[in-house]
Amino acid sequence: MDLDNIHYQIIVEASPNMIWRSGKDALCDYFNLTWLKFTGKTIDEELGTGWADGIHPDDYVSCMKIYMDAFTKQEAFEMEYRLKRYDGLYRWINDRGVPFYNDKEEFNGYIGSCIDVTDRVEGQRMRELAQKDGLTGVYSRQYFEQIGNIEFLRAKRFHADLTLIMIDVDEFKHINDTYGHVTGDYVLKKVATTLQSHIRDFDLLARFGGDEFVVLMFNTSFDKANVFVNRLEKALDILTIKIEDTNHQVSVSFGVYQLNDEDKFEKLIVEADKRLYEKKRSKRDLV
Repeated sequence: MDLDNIHYQIIVEASPNMIWRSGKDALCDYFNLTWLKFTGKTIDEELGTGWADGIHPDDYVSCMKIYMDAFTKQEAFEMEYRLKRYDGLYRWINDRGVPFYNDKEEFNGYIGSCIDVTDRVEGQRMRELAQKDGLTGVYSRQYFEQIGNIEFLRAKRFHADLTLIMIDVDEFKHINDTYGHVTGDYVLKKVATTLQSHIRDFDLLARFGGDEFVVLMFNTSFDKANVFVNRLEKALDILTIKIEDTNHQVSVSFGVYQLNDEDKFEKLIVEADKRLYEKKRSKRDLV
């Protein structure tokens, strides 16, 4: 082995990253010491496809698909999956692989480098959990109020339009009392999905509490927001929920309010809420 190769091997073995290599057959033929310390296995146990035994069962199919698709195309890839550590715990790994070639520019396999990114992945998931409503998947009230306050101040400063829409599922208590909370949750999820599919990418949809949702529409006037509400009403008019082999129509009420001279974001919410319950009262009067 020449001096350059010796230096190369020393660098690879001492690397803080987990290094692997595969041949033209897509089977792994090398893992550095950092990798072996992480998994707690011997090189013989990891060679070939042995390393894949450590992949979390939920990540195995997607991990192998990404790898084999890239291998077929001889393209670089990057993926994240959970790999079992020496102590039995699964850790999130960021794995980057690149094809390498011999002196004749012939494809010789892949070289990969991995790092443990568990803290970043779990931190991101915690942020998402804090931002999202656990039942419906739309934003939570807390996150909505944080962003709403920022956008309120921006709209006041630049004299921009800002319109808020409060949304309430009619007779929701009757649904819960008659058919149970599981059915009620199902109704909320269907309504949230319908709302999410109709708002613009830059609008903010959140579950405000119970059966109430809220949409904050940036740079949008009252009239334009009402056009949006009309579209939503049509979409929800055809939304039916099957309960105990019977189709039930879902009815929703809207309260729309455009920023005027309010000095606090909370007042915008209060005004939209007033208009929502005016609509609900008018519906009850009609009935």
